[in-house]
This record gives sequence, C-alpha cells and structure tokens, in this order.
Amino acid sequence: MAWVYLSRVVEGPCAALSALIESVGVVEAARAVRECALPETLRGPTEARRGMDCAERDLAVMERIGGRVVTPDDEEWPAWRMLGLSQLDPSVDEGAAVPLVLWVRGPRSLAECTEQAMAVVGARCSTGYGNQVTGEIAGELASRGWTIVSGAAFGIDGMAHRAALAVGGATIAVLACGVDRPYPVQHDRLLAEIADTGAVISEYPPGVTARKHYFLARNRLIAALADGVVVAEAGMRSGARNTVKWARRIGRPALAVPGPVTSAASVGCHRMIRESEALLVTCADDVIDEAGPLRLSLPGAVPPAPEDNLSPEEAKVYSALPQTGSRLPRLLADQANLPLPAVRAALSSLELSGLVGCDANGWYRLATQPRSPTSTR
Repeated sequence: MAWVYLSRVVEGPCAALSALIESVGVVEAARAVRECALPETLRGPTEARRGMDCAERDLAVMERIGGRVVTPDDEEWPAWRMLGLSQLDPSVDEGAAVPLVLWVRGPRSLAECTEQAMAVVGARCSTGYGNQVTGEIAGELASRGWTIVSGAAFGIDGMAHRAALAVGGATIAVLACGVDRPYPVQHDRLLAEIADTGAVISEYPPGVTARKHYFLARNRLIAALADGVVVAEAGMRSGARNTVKWARRIGRPALAVPGPVTSAASVGCHRMIRESEALLVTCADDVIDEAGPLRLSLPGAVPPAPEDNLSPEEAKVYSALPQTGSRLPRLLADQANLPLPAVRAALSSLELSGLVGCDANGWYRLATQPRSPTSTR
C-alpha cells in the first residue's frame, strides 16, 4: 500500500523520493510524505498530491482489468535491468531514476521475459520500407526467443509488436499513461493482444493520461529493459533518438538501420550512424552480433552451420533467405547479386539437400538440426 500511495503522489521518476525510500524504507517514507516531514528537495514534487491516497482504489482497478502492481520487493521485479538507471547521477541526467513500481497487465514475469530482450523503436510515420525491415528484424529476433520491447506507438513500434505476436514470440509494451488507458486509442486491440500473451507495463498509476514529458521518461524504461535498442527508421526529429540517448548512458548498444538516402524517414538513422551514436545493422544477425551474448567456440565442438559444404552461389542464396518468411527468386537474385538462372539452380540444389522448401509465397528455410559435437577423450 505504501508503494502504491507513493506511486500516485509523484507519478513518474523521482530520484529524491527513491533516495528517501532507500534510506528509511518505503513505509516510513510514505509516512513522511503524508505528514510533510520531508527535506526541501521533496516538498515541491509531493505537495500537489500528498493528500491523495487512492491506493485501495488503484489496486481495485488493477484487479478488475486483470493486472497487478510489481514493486522492488517482488520476485519478478527486473532488478538487474534497473541497475543501469540506478548508477546514473540525477543531477546530470534529469529523470534518471528507477521507477517506484511497475503497473502490469499480462501473464509474463518481468524478470523472466527481460532476461533476453531487444528494444525496437522508430518513426510514428513509418514507410513501407521501415515496416518491412522492422517486421523482418523483430520477427526473427522473436522467433529466436528474444522479447521485443517497444512503446506501442503508431508506425515502427506497432509493427515491432505485431511481428513478435505473429511468430508467437514475447513482447512488452511500455506506456506513458496508465495501463488501463490504451494509448493510442486505435491500438486498443493490439494492446489487448500483447496483454494476453506478453506484458503491457507503465510506471504511472491507472487512470493517468499521457503527457509529453511522460513519453521522454518512458523511453528510459524501454532502453533499460532491453539488451540494446534498434532504431528501424527515424526522421530528423524522431523521439527514437531520445531512447538511444538513454541506451548509451546506461551502457546498452544503440543500433540503427540505414534506409534510402532520398528518404526523409531515415535521416535520423543516418545521422546517428554518421555521428557514431549508433552502429549500423541490417538484419537480426547483425543485432545479435552486437547486442547478444558472447559466443565462444568450445574445444571439440562443431558449430551447427548447415551451409558449410555449399557452393559459393548456394551459400549466397541461402544467406539471403530470412529466418522467417519467404522470398521469391527474383528478390533473392537482387539480394544475393546473382543472375536469376543461377539463383533458380541454387534453390533446386538446396531443396535436394533438405535446407529449403517452396510454397505459394516463395522459398523459405527449413528447420535444421544442429550436429552433435565430436566426442573427445
């Protein structure tokens, strides 16, 4: 009850209150706020709502919508994810504070589903190109067991969530308002789908409406909950750059997908790459290479690479095929930089090898079993 009360009093990050809780405990901190027995730094932030004790009502609302409140005392609190924020200096990084609580809708444990997570963000006014690369990268990451974290906004955010849902993967939507208020309203159904299988979360109590500065605070949580941030498409003034800023400050890799040099929707990505704010990535493999766990070869282990014995043309075509989805031969020819007849011949050989298949949508990879490492004595 003390956690919930304080969450309503400050509505968002408050480094001074977090420090007080760390010093005297949450129950004593709540008493001090109620009685205004506070240091000067906390009187201003708590003055307007310290008499507003809606804890019971807030918990009743969450119970009615099938949600819950997760506090730092709970097992599912993503403690190690929050370490990055806790190491920042609030006097330098305004708003750099660990959230008091997280309001959650969805069955997923926050600690478990953020063990391996990637944030995918970008422009609200996305293009067809941006939607395509977002769907491919987010879909492939989700199919490999990565949780996709984003902000449920129009454009790239929504596409990232949908791509994860399409492959049966996990996804987390971080809102800048109460989890009982779908934002944007047009994503009501999308957020309901995410809440059914993943998690919709916010640091703001139920009923709180979105405000401009809440989105900036929300971005730090998107960065903190993931192993890295991928910007799939962004204009010059895209808010995705703010998420990249937070990622860099807490030591997470920032990655950006290049687009057509004539596209205003990719100017932000190009600028971040040129100014070394983000690393260039073009596919899920690039993302995992930069932000995934360190992969070392073990003595005696044979890596499960199905293309080891392929010809150069077959290897190019196989590499051009996505981990999920299909491709037509002409598109594969463009991506592999090979003549169309050579691509068709390579596909036939790959099919005989049991590596690819074909349906009405085009050619696709078949699941392969890793080879067992050779035993040694």
